[in-house]
Amino acid sequence: MKLADYYRILGLNYGASLADIKASYRRLARKYHPDVNTDNKLLAQSKFIELTEAYKLLLNLVKLSGNPSSAVSSQAVTPEPEFKVRQESPPTVKVTRKPPSVTVYPPLSEVEQQLKWSSYNHLQQLLKEGRFARAIALVEGLAQRIPQDPEVRQWHAIAYQCWGRQLVKERQLEKARIYLKKALKTDPHNRSLWAEIEVDFRRMERMV
Repeated sequence: MKLADYYRILGLNYGASLADIKASYRRLARKYHPDVNTDNKLLAQSKFIELTEAYKLLLNLVKLSGNPSSAVSSQAVTPEPEFKVRQESPPTVKVTRKPPSVTVYPPLSEVEQQLKWSSYNHLQQLLKEGRFARAIALVEGLAQRIPQDPEVRQWHAIAYQCWGRQLVKERQLEKARIYLKKALKTDPHNRSLWAEIEVDFRRMERMV
C-alpha cells in the first residue's frame, strides 16, 4: 500500500496537516466504531482497525518529519488510538498488531475507486439484510476486478465469515466449516478475524 493510500483511508489529501489527520480520524472513528454499527460489527471493526492503523502510521511520520504545517505541539502527538474496540465475545483475545508494512501496489483508477466504494456500501446493506449469498457474489466479483486491494480482501473474508456464522446458527455445520475456512484462507493475517472464527468453531464443537 502506498503512503498516499493511508491519507486516502482517512479521507485526506497527501501531506495533510496533523490537525487535519486528528480531526478526520475522530470523525471516521465515530462513524465506523463497532459499538455504533451493531448490525455489521465485524465489518465495522475491520474498517475501524484499518483507520486506526493509518492514523498511527501518519502520526508517527508527521512526528518524525517535524511537519511545520500543524499548529499542534509535539507533546500533543500520540500514536495511541483515541477510540478502542470493546471485545464482547469470548474468549478474550488480546490482539497485538505490528505497524503495517508499506507495500507498493499500482494505484486504483478513478473508475476502480468508484466501483470499490459503491460496492462497499452495497455490501454493508446486503449483510445488514442477511442476504449473505448475494453479498458473497458481490465481493467475489469485486475481488476479481481489484485483486491486490487489501481492503477488498478484508471485505471478501468478512462476507465468508458472516455467512459461515449464519450457517452455524442454522446448524448446517459442514457447510459452515467450509465458509469459515474460506474466510481464513482469504485474509490469513487478520487477527481479529481469526479470533471471531475461533469463537464460531468453539460454538460448533458444543453443538456436536
